Amino acid sequence: MKVIILNGSPKSEGNTATALHEVERTLNQQGIETEWIHVGHRQIHGCIACNKCWDTNVCAFGDIVNEISEKLDKADGLLIGSPVYFASASGTLLSLLDRLFYSSLHKNWMMKVGASVAVARRGGATATMDVLNKYFLKTNMPVVPSQYWSIAHGTEPGEVTQDLEGMQTMRQLGLNMAFMIKSFCLGIQQFGSPKIQEDLVETHYIR
Repeated sequence: MKVIILNGSPKSEGNTATALHEVERTLNQQGIETEWIHVGHRQIHGCIACNKCWDTNVCAFGDIVNEISEKLDKADGLLIGSPVYFASASGTLLSLLDRLFYSSLHKNWMMKVGASVAVARRGGATATMDVLNKYFLKTNMPVVPSQYWSIAHGTEPGEVTQDLEGMQTMRQLGLNMAFMIKSFCLGIQQFGSPKIQEDLVETHYIR
């Protein structure tokens, strides 16, 4: 069992990374393998709505987005972390996620578990979580809860460790994520995937 971790912060070892590492340690202790991908420092173009992925099943830009998509095919969960910029996730991360999830709509990521982490100096963390979690909710990926919203606070690198409740929330997030992954794996083995046996219906409001 494996979780892909996306660090959406430009800082490879900033407060977002520290919070993600706290989740990661718990996942590893629970027997879940992890793979870390730092994306926040990259130059990642946003989606241009060319819709080439509808025909090729891959993003036309042919960059790390397609690599991550292939990795997630084989993984059981996705953990995304972002700093809070103007009450939302980092722009680079959002560009990546837009393309990753849009170009992968043909894939079956149903029941792969999704979790998000937001790190802020002060406000905007729950709004950031809401943005990140919507990618999972659109893709039939169950969202991992914790004892509180999965947020932590800090400004200078390392300060987030002083947020004791935030760090505890990260550890509980890891425990819950590991439990959900194991439970869904057992459930699918016994009962099969809940994939709906119907053709997709898309309703356009103007016709």
